[in-house]
Amino acid sequence: MRLWNTLLVCLVLCAAWTAPAFGGPVHVSVSILPERYFVERIGGGHVDVQVMVPPGAQPHSYDPKPGQMARLAKADLYLAIGVPFEAAWLPRFASANPRMRIVDLAAGLERIPISGHHHEGHGHHGHDGEHMDPHVWLSPRNALIMADIIRDELATIDPDHAEYYAAQHRALADDITALDNELTSLFATLPPDCAAPANADGRCAFMVFHPSWGYFARDYGLRQIAVEQDGREPSPSDLAHLVQSARTAGVHVIFVQPQFSRRGVEAIARGIDGQVVPADPLAHDWLSNMRCVARAFHGALRPADALAF
Repeated sequence: MRLWNTLLVCLVLCAAWTAPAFGGPVHVSVSILPERYFVERIGGGHVDVQVMVPPGAQPHSYDPKPGQMARLAKADLYLAIGVPFEAAWLPRFASANPRMRIVDLAAGLERIPISGHHHEGHGHHGHDGEHMDPHVWLSPRNALIMADIIRDELATIDPDHAEYYAAQHRALADDITALDNELTSLFATLPPDCAAPANADGRCAFMVFHPSWGYFARDYGLRQIAVEQDGREPSPSDLAHLVQSARTAGVHVIFVQPQFSRRGVEAIARGIDGQVVPADPLAHDWLSNMRCVARAFHGALRPADALAF
């Protein structure tokens, strides 16, 4: 592993030695596909974006490929977002391309603990011993803040197009604000009986495999129940407990993202006579995906006899 890392760094340094001075589009590297959406909406034809985690891969344990590292040598800006693989790789990126600006889009956001059972839907600042939820982009309210940072960073690197970036940002911010208003109104229409009597906090619950949607739940007054716990598949005893939790919460639909196995989810679905429905937190078209997933969540929170997928 040490030899492999050394070879990657050497490859990047060699590429950096021949890289031209800044000119033309701003070369931006990002961790995940939704970031690419934001950067391209704001930067338009003035940006060239590389995504480190490709479709179908998991940002929890991804290792960049040599070709990605070589392209990173030409980057003017890296936009981190707090996904797990960054902890090991950002220092290497910085050493390999010292002139590249590295900016954390999640810095300054209110973070919540990642949990499927105890803290969903409530805002918390970080505490010792808690694993904070990295899925910050799945909140339109967070996305507005991140869009501000992207606009400012592009304008700093490429001031000649600052007015263009500002105009593109305004259009994106208008779209995000309209989405937030739409979803607030959508979830306000949920029937009172969507929260089962056992849900003492009165929040309607949805079940997912991986706990990606905590910020979404927080924003719209919902409760997320996760199948996966601490990054592992559920044991048989976990499955029995989850089936009971789903019945108690009135859950009839379980959402799974395409990057994970459906095996445990399908077992729970059989136990509650429910359905398995896809919900991808890493889709590139962030705006359309958020709207589609929100409508699927809303549909799942209706009484069982009203579901139609």
